[in-house]
Amino acid sequence: MPGQTSERVTLERAEALVQRFTGRRLLVLGDLMLDEYLWGMARRISPEAPVPVVEIERESFRLGGAGNVASNLVALGARPLLVAVTGADAAAERVRALLTDESLEAELLTDATRPTTVKTRILAQHQQVVRADRESRMPLSGALTRRLLAAARARLDLVEGVIISDYEKGTITPPLLEALLPELRERQLPVFLDPKIRNFPYYRPVTWIKPNQREAEAVTRREITDEASLLEAGRELQRLVDSEYVLLTRGEHGMSLFSREGFVRHIPTVAREVYDVTGAGDTVMAALSLSVLAGADPVEAAHLANYAASVVIAKLGTAAVTRQELLAAIRADWLLQRGEGF
Repeated sequence: MPGQTSERVTLERAEALVQRFTGRRLLVLGDLMLDEYLWGMARRISPEAPVPVVEIERESFRLGGAGNVASNLVALGARPLLVAVTGADAAAERVRALLTDESLEAELLTDATRPTTVKTRILAQHQQVVRADRESRMPLSGALTRRLLAAARARLDLVEGVIISDYEKGTITPPLLEALLPELRERQLPVFLDPKIRNFPYYRPVTWIKPNQREAEAVTRREITDEASLLEAGRELQRLVDSEYVLLTRGEHGMSLFSREGFVRHIPTVAREVYDVTGAGDTVMAALSLSVLAGADPVEAAHLANYAASVVIAKLGTAAVTRQELLAAIRADWLLQRGEGF
């Protein structure tokens, strides 16, 4: 079946669905990070090397990775449970402080053998100059994986669905996936998985998986250049992970939704301004999962996630999208379609 461009979700339907986000319970399991931002001005070039000298004026911190997924869920009105791993260091203490600030419920295991993942971005005149990462990408030990699995299992009776956020930093391992995913299907808990290339053979079974185009091309070993190659890639991904839905994100080309039943819908981007794509995938996962739990059909859920992405990429740095911002973006798009604004 050829792909079809999908109609946008109606404004009234979107408003009703977003209202149902309130209080939804989701388990978020994955790589937790600390995003550090150093903000300043660059007025000269270093005499030591052809690089700008950034005079730092302030710093800020945000939860990243699985933490950013949880932050977006909170901003959209949900009550997530975060299960993750940190190191035994100052960055871990800052992560715990941020979790407290956001009233975010979390079970954090400590691994003293690895650092808490920290991404430090230096920005001058609001443009990123460089990023420095402190991390370990080694898989968790077998003992810590078992503890992580136990912590997740202990919370499954409290939630309506599970988000697995794999940033390839070692938290999400093949033994964890092989133990947990069949159990989640048996419990009939929907699984929303944000993948990375390395673990693709172990992402089965899942309900939703959200690769980006680069990941899809790497996993299927085919370049996506046209409609035919896009359809082939989407169907191959579905076979690989035994998923009900594949939501393939394609940057400025929007998203493509593939279902096990065989229908395909292309969802055009609604973004008008793009400042920073940092964390956009986390926002998509939060909005997508909440939409499904709120009763949206797959196409409606993908549209709401698309709107949420359009909001967050207009912000600078790791950011969350509120319900008010999401609804404002939907209303603005409907006015635009009717020729009543912008």
